[in-house]
Amino acid sequence: MNYFWVALGSALGGMGRYACTGFGTRWFGETFPWGTLFINVVGSLLIGVLAVVIPAESRVLTDNSRDFLMIGICGGFTTFSAYSLQTLNLARDGNVTAAFGYTLASVILCLIAVAIGYFGASSFAR
Repeated sequence: MNYFWVALGSALGGMGRYACTGFGTRWFGETFPWGTLFINVVGSLLIGVLAVVIPAESRVLTDNSRDFLMIGICGGFTTFSAYSLQTLNLARDGNVTAAFGYTLASVILCLIAVAIGYFGASSFAR
C-alpha cells in the first residue's frame, strides 16, 4: 500500500512541477530556467518543514503519510534531474557563466530554503 501513496504523491508533485514550470516560462521566458530554480527552492523549503513536522518516529502520522508527502509529493515536485539537464544544456550552448550561476544559485538557495524550513518549523514544534 505504501507504493500506492508514494505513486499518488509523485503524480501530484509532478503535476505541480508542470504547472510551476509553465508559469515560470510564461513570466520570465526560456533563456534561464527560473521555474525549475523556484521549484527546487520551494521543494527544499517544504521538505525541511516536513522533516520537523513529521519526523520518522512520528506518532501523529503514519509512515504512509510521511512517504506520501516527502518521497511522493516533494520527490515528484522537485526537479533535480531536469536541473541537471538544463545546466548541461546551458553549458553545451556556450552559456558557461549562466550554467555556473545556475548551479551556484540552486545549491545555495536550496540549502538555505531547507534550513529555513527545518529551523522555522522547529521553532513552532516546541
